[in-house]
This record gives sequence, C-alpha cells and structure tokens, in this order.
Amino acid sequence: MKRHRFEPARLISGLTALTLGVGYGLDALGLWHAPGLWLFLALPAGLLLSGLTAAIRATVRRDTPPTEPPPAPHA
Repeated sequence: MKRHRFEPARLISGLTALTLGVGYGLDALGLWHAPGLWLFLALPAGLLLSGLTAAIRATVRRDTPPTEPPPAPHA
C-alpha cells in the first residue's frame, strides 16, 4: 500500500462531513432533534478550521528545511 503524507486539513474536512452526515441522518430517523442553526453553521465552521489548518501547515512546511530521501536499495 502506498504511503501518503498526513494532511490534517483533510482530516478536519472529513470529520466535519462525517459529523454533518450523522447529524442529518439521526435527525431524519427521529433519534435526535438537531437544532437547525447548529447544523447550518457546522459546515462553514469546519471549512474555516480546515482552511486555517492548511495555511498553518503550509507555513510550517515552507519554513522547515527539506529532508533528503533515503537511498534506494540495490536490487
């Protein structure tokens, strides 16, 4: 399996989408009455947090020197 870089902004976006999906699903099933304003404001808040995280991550990554890749093994 190919390894990928950890991207915290994508994690936050995914958790926001998952939270909204669960909230709307539980509300549709009648198991939880979700306040309409809470679900309406959760998406912009999650996207804003994700954007801030991506900006901070890009700034930190730009300021750190690049590491050299490990040497390739001989076959």
